[in-house]
Amino acid sequence: MQTFLLAMNKTLSNFILIIFISSLFINCANRGTPQGGPKDLDPPQITNAEPENYSIHFNGKEIKIYFNEYIKIKDLQKQLIISPPMNTQPEITPLGSASKYITIKIYDTLQPNTTYAFNFGNSITDNNEGNPYPYYKYVFSTGDYIDSLSVKGSILDAEKQAPDTFVSVMLYEVDSTFTDSIIYKKPPKYITNTLDSTTTFSIDNVKEGKYMLVALKDENNDNKFQQKTDKIAFHKSFINVPTDSLYTLKLFKEETNFNATRPQLVSGEKIAFGYEGSYQDMQITLKSDVPDGFSSRITKDIKTDTLYYWYQPKLEMDSLVFNVSKQSFDKDFVVRLKNNKRDTLVINADPKGNIGYDQDFKISGTTPFKSFDISKIAIIDKDSTEVVFTSTFDTITNSLALNFKKTEDNNYNISILPETFTDLFGDSNDSLNYKLNTPKKNAFGNVRIRLTNATYPIIVQLTNEKGEVKYEQYSTKQDVLDFLNVAPGNYLVKITFDKNGNGQYDSGNFLKKIQPEESIYFNLNKGDAIKADWDYEDAFDLIKR
Repeated sequence: MQTFLLAMNKTLSNFILIIFISSLFINCANRGTPQGGPKDLDPPQITNAEPENYSIHFNGKEIKIYFNEYIKIKDLQKQLIISPPMNTQPEITPLGSASKYITIKIYDTLQPNTTYAFNFGNSITDNNEGNPYPYYKYVFSTGDYIDSLSVKGSILDAEKQAPDTFVSVMLYEVDSTFTDSIIYKKPPKYITNTLDSTTTFSIDNVKEGKYMLVALKDENNDNKFQQKTDKIAFHKSFINVPTDSLYTLKLFKEETNFNATRPQLVSGEKIAFGYEGSYQDMQITLKSDVPDGFSSRITKDIKTDTLYYWYQPKLEMDSLVFNVSKQSFDKDFVVRLKNNKRDTLVINADPKGNIGYDQDFKISGTTPFKSFDISKIAIIDKDSTEVVFTSTFDTITNSLALNFKKTEDNNYNISILPETFTDLFGDSNDSLNYKLNTPKKNAFGNVRIRLTNATYPIIVQLTNEKGEVKYEQYSTKQDVLDFLNVAPGNYLVKITFDKNGNGQYDSGNFLKKIQPEESIYFNLNKGDAIKADWDYEDAFDLIKR
């Protein structure tokens, strides 16, 4: 009997052990990836708001918007558009943490009889999956009714194929206090933004009236036009609301108004004159008395907006007085002189290695050339034949361009004898040699373009997908345009209508009410790549643009 009981106890213990081990396996299995339901794709829902959305006679300082689940707010600075803009920005919470409601605290003095709209863009998302509540708008009026009129349209870019994202579109009320300069000083009456997903716009909750319509790529988000940094677009005339018209606004970058910064001595006998805008027609005049034999030259920095005033001989003076003038700008500057080390002459050449069939070989110096002797320059090809060339000297870039006829798969040796170039200070070069090569023509493609219904003159350019110009021709009459020796790759055809016939693109000007010259794009070869050793022909009807 005792043996039987012992056997029963052992069996029961084994059974309990089996159950315990099985439960461990079950628990371990439960710790694996659960077989949950489908992923939540639904955005959060608004349950109520205090005061209610689209309330009238609003006079409060706080708004609460409640949701059916925890939400977060992200990218609020970019996404939130308040129209009309407030001078003192409201406080909106939560930022960076989850909550079931949004609180808006208003610190600004609200205008009477005005409809306000808070457009949150895609900034409101649920806490877990990040599903956005798209373009939620909270609206209220301080008056008896909600303004419900709209102004709609689209944004283009004067130079680029596609406009920038996050473009602000604004309405300025034309009343007794209105002037064109308002865009520099005050925020608009109404505002919207294209955000990052569309080139169309709709300014909503607008009241009846007369307005100026403007768009800004507002780099510092202050709702005012900064000429140095912002792009601008404007409708040619005032608009009357209500309106059924769709307005097209073309963004452009104004040429910066000219301004000169204080010049300073940067090395021996070299003074830097910084400027804003264009240096064309900029006059630098020395007003100080200088000794006989004094001479000077002006060159431009290749990278920065700076002109260099070089002079010799070295002056035993404490300072020089200069006048800088251009159009309405006229100002005197004093430059303190120091015993600085003078720059030395270094000769640079471009290109190096391969040279294009239509490319010049340019020789430049780090100090201004006073003279050069062309007879001391020789170009020899691979057959030891001397190549005839012509030359052009550009004083502002301090460069000598050599132009010569090039043949395919050829080698050219350019030799420059000592003392070919002498700079302003009497220094000259040592012996120089450069080797250049031309590729075979079957490494390139050829492109013929036919245009119909074009208004001449026009600038026709082949650009890459980044908008960088690779080839260009100018046309004054209807004719085929042949682009020879085009490197393989994908290209866009950019056509600019040169309205004033000066051979270049001209931007617009808001105060002068000048719109930018028009540019349009086409896909070359239907967007397919240009291949080596192929000839292509493409036709574009400009009346159908």
